[in-house]
Amino acid sequence: MKNKPYWIFAILTISIISIAYGYTKFITPKEKIIAMDCAEKPNLDAESAFKPTVLNKKAAPSKAPEGMVWIPGGEFSMGSNVEDESLCSIKGVTKDAAPIHRVYVDGYWMDKTEVTNEQYAKFVKATGYITVAEQKPTQEEFPTAPVENLIAGSVIFTPTLQPVALTNFYQWWDFVPGTDWRHPLGPGSNIIGKEKYPVVQICFEDAVAYAKWAGKRLPTEAEWEFAARGGKTGEIYAWGNTLKPGGKFQANIYQGHFPVKNGDTGEDGFKGIAPTAQFAPNHFGLYDMAGNVWEWVHDWYSPYYFEELNKEGVARNPQGPDAYNDPSDPTEKKRVHRGGSFLCTDQYCTRYMVGTRGKGEIRSAANHLGFRCVKGI
Repeated sequence: MKNKPYWIFAILTISIISIAYGYTKFITPKEKIIAMDCAEKPNLDAESAFKPTVLNKKAAPSKAPEGMVWIPGGEFSMGSNVEDESLCSIKGVTKDAAPIHRVYVDGYWMDKTEVTNEQYAKFVKATGYITVAEQKPTQEEFPTAPVENLIAGSVIFTPTLQPVALTNFYQWWDFVPGTDWRHPLGPGSNIIGKEKYPVVQICFEDAVAYAKWAGKRLPTEAEWEFAARGGKTGEIYAWGNTLKPGGKFQANIYQGHFPVKNGDTGEDGFKGIAPTAQFAPNHFGLYDMAGNVWEWVHDWYSPYYFEELNKEGVARNPQGPDAYNDPSDPTEKKRVHRGGSFLCTDQYCTRYMVGTRGKGEIRSAANHLGFRCVKGI
């Protein structure tokens, strides 16, 4: 560990553990070439579990609220399948996103982009809100921790100096005191000139607090995926079935050798986080539904929830399970993350695929985690 206290780092990195799987060996140049040469074909044959999306016909009920677009709702096939495991990815990425099941959602408004630093700053100025990362942990929360270890801060992606086996995430995540949404890369960083970047270092309750102030809420997981699919059926990505149509990246993800310093080649135009809306929107007019930063959604996390929904035939406006359930980490309360981030790579995490899922401990934040909001009618 680079910084102390270790126990705080362990608590705050639970969300990092949850959103990525890794190979147990180094990636050789030859293997890298083979991985990138994989075929991308939608699983839409006669036996496919993906059935046509049926959009509601009802038009938007009013003029769009500022910065939002109308999502008409309707019925669609939600989730992912084992066929997608072969798509430049590692095994296990789609396991908790199966089975594909039918879902209906009512229409709603959704933010075009992730909430930005500028927007979050207005909320904080108006309310005086203090995020979890800015709060000194209490003895009540951590009764066995030494008082001197109760330090406010959060975790930051810290590249390694040389290639490493991708089996120990502690090698590239570091707890840094003084890290928060205003200082997303530590106390020496700031967001000056980054007003249009997505706000990060936000935990679940921080996102909920903003949404309530704005007269909105976080989307359910079903609403998020319906919106991300843009009315299309069973496509692999929010923009279609090819990662690089016309040879061009459609999202801010990681290219190069992960997690080495200067390993991100920035082939998509960005090394690290990017301002919002730098790539074309999907068919509903939504930006960055893949990559850039992970997004909190409303639902508790359970790897078995889609199995339960599948029993309903067509689940109507599902709100997620009644309680969290992560057998790999049963004591931690987790909500779902969606969309992947600028750190997602075919070497370690391909959850920029639209049907896949992430998860995070509700009071954990990081420099690749933000959110967007929805508003019902």
